[in-house]
Amino acid sequence: MSFIKKYPRIITVLSFLLISFYVWAFFLKPRAEELPEPVITEEIAEEVIIFDAYGIACEDFSVDTLKIKNRQTLGHIFSGYNFDNRFIDQIVTQMRDVFDPRYIKAGNTYKTYMKQESDSLSHLRYFVYDISPLEFLKIDFSDSLVISRGEKVVTPVRLTVSGIIDSSLWETLSQNNINPELAIKLSEILAWEVDFYRIQSGDRFKVVYEENFVGEESVGVGQIEALYFVHHDEDIYGFKYEKDTVSGYFGPEGDNLRKVFLAAPLKFGRISSGYSSGRMHPVLGTRRPHYGTDYAAPTGTPIYSVGDGVVTEARYTSGNGNYVKIRHNSVYDTQYLHMSRFAQGIRPGKKVEQGDVIGYVGMTGLATGPHVCFRFWKNGKQVNHRKEEFPSADPLHPDYFDDFFVIRDQYIKELEAIEFLEELPPV
Repeated sequence: MSFIKKYPRIITVLSFLLISFYVWAFFLKPRAEELPEPVITEEIAEEVIIFDAYGIACEDFSVDTLKIKNRQTLGHIFSGYNFDNRFIDQIVTQMRDVFDPRYIKAGNTYKTYMKQESDSLSHLRYFVYDISPLEFLKIDFSDSLVISRGEKVVTPVRLTVSGIIDSSLWETLSQNNINPELAIKLSEILAWEVDFYRIQSGDRFKVVYEENFVGEESVGVGQIEALYFVHHDEDIYGFKYEKDTVSGYFGPEGDNLRKVFLAAPLKFGRISSGYSSGRMHPVLGTRRPHYGTDYAAPTGTPIYSVGDGVVTEARYTSGNGNYVKIRHNSVYDTQYLHMSRFAQGIRPGKKVEQGDVIGYVGMTGLATGPHVCFRFWKNGKQVNHRKEEFPSADPLHPDYFDDFFVIRDQYIKELEAIEFLEELPPV
């Protein structure tokens, strides 16, 4: 009897194991040439160089920020760094090509960048003077003397704000750490729609705008894109639109926010006396008509022409003091009284445009305090300009409606998404 016939089960198991081994060896086992190559990683640490707003690798230096003192010159400053007079003269002479050193201002900041040369000595390598929030003067002592003038990198940031006015727009913004310059921008856009001397508690606003920053420092308000203002329960919208030769702020139906006349001859101030048919005169002590509106403001505040026109009078009288009268067209004339002085070039025959400075607030003539008495004529008769309805400037041409309405709808959605806040969030 053969072995196979005597042990059939053993032969079956051995056959199965042998076949499995061959399958694994030739089909399943990874071959050496198929194995992935070992990955060898090498971390290379790149040196990150940090430059400041002036383009200097500030981490390499000890930096001090100081302010120009009264009557301090660059010669005074540089003499403190062991520069001899001949080298200081060279600096000043070379500097004149980019900046006149006589114009450095007390209170402006400057920075010194000191380099440690040994255990006990350090030397001035850069000097930077801030000419303005945007411009600077840089003196490089690191190799040869290099003097240059540059501008800091400005980053526009798109912001939205809202607020409910308690006393004034200016105070509402400034008390909540919002750049008060926004109030000036809004007053310029809404000068024809909003009487900022009649702002009342409860008036409210929403604004979409850009603010410019250098680092974390604001350097001014840029363009206002859209606004919503509630004034005496009247809703006012304004949308910036620019295309081809068209540029301005328009209402929801393409109406121009700009009107023929400004609402007032001053940007800011307060109404100290209104139009009246019987007012007690503060100097003469008698009751008489006051056919004008008095706007009180500090002496020297600019006075603006409320519309395009031609100066017909610019002179002094004992009652009016220094005053200017402007003929706007065959219907309207305006007059501005009690000026401290006239603006340069203002004389009879001078053409002026809306918003031109024609003089400055004072108290010449019969006046008890600095103000401008603003008088308005319509067809030769004095009227209360605050009760007049003036036409708008040219509306948006219908050719632009389709494009404008798309932009308008986008802004309206954005304005509606802004919530009114009693207190504005700090920035």
